[in-house]
Amino acid sequence: VLDVSVDLRKDSPTFGKHVVIILSEENKKQILIPRGFAHGFITLSEKSIFQYKVDRYYHPDSDSGIAANDNTLGINWQIPESEWIQSDKDKKHPTLAEATLFDYNEDLYV
Repeated sequence: VLDVSVDLRKDSPTFGKHVVIILSEENKKQILIPRGFAHGFITLSEKSIFQYKVDRYYHPDSDSGIAANDNTLGINWQIPESEWIQSDKDKKHPTLAEATLFDYNEDLYV
């Protein structure tokens, strides 16, 4: 799985920047994505098992995201967009310029 996180904290020194990591059975890597970051992933193989944990119960009214194909992010997903399988919800996410952002100076864990 190619796993991506994007900093959505306005005024952050790394705002809009992303980190990409390959997670696999072979490398056994894990990643922690803190609050204030977007998270997305794409499967690079025919079959994968992917599990993640969260620090709060799901709250649909707080669910949001950014468009994975936003060119301003410059993410290399390693698979052509024409081959992506996305949920209807994910297809409707706004670009980074239109997204709901977090305040870099606010404690997101209060």
